[in-house]
Amino acid sequence: QVQLGESGGGLVQSGGSLRLSCAASGRFVSIHTMGWYRQAPGKQRELVATISNSGSTTYADSVHGRFTISRDSAKNMVYLQMHSLKLEDTAVYYCTAQVFEFTLSHAYDYWGQGTQVTVSS
Repeated sequence: QVQLGESGGGLVQSGGSLRLSCAASGRFVSIHTMGWYRQAPGKQRELVATISNSGSTTYADSVHGRFTISRDSAKNMVYLQMHSLKLEDTAVYYCTAQVFEFTLSHAYDYWGQGTQVTVSS
């Protein structure tokens, strides 16, 4: 069984910075894409950023230029560096990974439990 564990959330003032981390553990062959989603109260879960195993990245327009996603494939970790945080960035942030658990022919999607990020004025 693959598990994803997030850390680094918390309370920060508007304009501040936070760094989220996510570690994948368990038995698997490799990980393809890793990413971050977020869900604010009363809203649908939305994509924040993704990074492939080749390093290609995508960002939501709302965070482009403020957030940076990176990964350490040797440690099976993904990070989200967040700068210039805004009130609207307040949400539960979820780590996700496409994991080749048994073979390289099929990847399974895994999600972490989420970590709360609260931006105050």
